[in-house]
Amino acid sequence: MSAQNPPTTGLILTGGGARAAYQVGVLQAIAQIRRDAGVKGNPFQVIAGTSAGAINACTLACEADHFDLAVDALVRMWSRLHVEQIYRADPFGVMRTGGRWVTMMTLGWAIQRWRKTQPRSLLDNEPLGELLKRAVRFERLPQLLREGHLHALAVTGSSYSTGYHVSFYQSAKTVEPWMRSQRMAVDTEITHKHLMASSAIPFIFPAQKLELLGHEEWFGDGSMRQNAPISPAVHLGAERILVIGAGRMQEAGQAPDLRLPATGHPSMAQIAGHALSNIFLDALSVDIERLQRINKTLALLPPEAREATPLRPLEVLVIAPSRRLDELAGLHQHELPATMRALLGTVGVTGQGADARGTVLSSYLLFEPGYTTELILLGMVDTLRRRADVQRFFGWPEQPTETPWPKQGRAAYPAESEAEPLIPPPG
Repeated sequence: MSAQNPPTTGLILTGGGARAAYQVGVLQAIAQIRRDAGVKGNPFQVIAGTSAGAINACTLACEADHFDLAVDALVRMWSRLHVEQIYRADPFGVMRTGGRWVTMMTLGWAIQRWRKTQPRSLLDNEPLGELLKRAVRFERLPQLLREGHLHALAVTGSSYSTGYHVSFYQSAKTVEPWMRSQRMAVDTEITHKHLMASSAIPFIFPAQKLELLGHEEWFGDGSMRQNAPISPAVHLGAERILVIGAGRMQEAGQAPDLRLPATGHPSMAQIAGHALSNIFLDALSVDIERLQRINKTLALLPPEAREATPLRPLEVLVIAPSRRLDELAGLHQHELPATMRALLGTVGVTGQGADARGTVLSSYLLFEPGYTTELILLGMVDTLRRRADVQRFFGWPEQPTETPWPKQGRAAYPAESEAEPLIPPPG
């Protein structure tokens, strides 16, 4: 591709609850690198998001004519979030959902009245719906697509009714819907309902009803059964893809960290955290490994053989956390409201810092500014350290500017300089 006609660039934003704050830091660093290079316009023509990543994706898409302003809005939102803006954490709200669930688990079905009021989820995320209506301006999307600021947007969900993984997409040009084993695509007008469905973490948040091919189905988090997270962006025309993960991704063949000894039977929080990590992180790693194998295989083929196959090499840049986000969550578990600490304590989320337990589960639910701001900072640091990779990926000119490391979090990154903070303090 020439500099005048660069390849179509896709952005994949994965799920992960509160962990998605990391993505905002990565995007802020990319915005900085882009400004340093003197480049204008939206760097991502195709945007696909899942779960909390879908919220970030739709915010970017609906402000595609002002990328920097969209990123700034995400930074403000995530750095000032509180649990109460995402789910009910007041005593009555917690008792009405999580407290009732815990009571049912301990007393069984002996109490007849519970049969009439079975809880649908651990938490009530109605406040999230109100936040999304204010933050994501879907009414702008059709015009932005017509004017060419964006080629396509995709949001994924998982149907509890049929078991299908569904990619809902909206595009500037006609794209024929696709269907594969247990996954399909639907051309539709994306709304706040799709965001609520895509971000409905199983067991944690309630399922949502969506219309699918003329009838209603119950949907949950789009990370479930998502065995090909990169696929929607490719189908929608992306020729190179930036993937922002929400957890550490081991290199293929690298031995896992076995230093931590077993300390008794795992708590329910540990098991739930492991299950959520399997939903949110593993499919992405597998999909990237599959794509890398395809690229290597194509590179071994002679030119005439490559022309005979419909497969094409796909450039992918992956930016993922350099630190364990559950460890960071352990430093901030005390910031959760007392009602949430009590509720999560019943399943094994306890302690703080080195003594914290159940941190993987809390890392998905810790929508508090101390934690989310630290994730934003980590995303910035990780990306600015890979400035050269980002420049090569986009084809942007290199700039010999000094990396502007933020003040906040310098205890975690002691080697960095004392530049002014790039994100506003919470509050």
